[in-house]
Amino acid sequence: MPHTETRRALIEKVWAAAWGRGEVDALDSLLSPSYLRHGGDGRPQGPDALKAAIVSIREAFPDLVTTIDDIVVDGDRAAIRWHSSGTHEHSFLGVPATRRQVDVSGATFARFEGERVVEEYVTWDPRALLSALGIIRVGQD
Repeated sequence: MPHTETRRALIEKVWAAAWGRGEVDALDSLLSPSYLRHGGDGRPQGPDALKAAIVSIREAFPDLVTTIDDIVVDGDRAAIRWHSSGTHEHSFLGVPATRRQVDVSGATFARFEGERVVEEYVTWDPRALLSALGIIRVGQD
């Protein structure tokens, strides 16, 4: 199905630009102006808030690498499994730089309307980030 491959290619291209190089305006070719991103905190983000979050994350982790592990596109839905790693070089969420390597993974579930994503649900375990930064201890017996 050509539509499936077009959507997959667009996601890969835009994520590489936005998450990989910090070119957040590339999101404009993927996200609808009415886009909402739902995470674990119950407060949806619009496109501008997502762009600001990416900029903030990339400032704190300047060597950030985000890799798409899998993309499944089915009709107007896409599931993206990803992982990110980077070194905590600058303050993030009020935590001073730790110089620690951080690895997190998660999944994003997107819904298209036409050629643009209108909604995403993102799931990941923030404990992995907090543990890597030394803020909490996870899995200690």
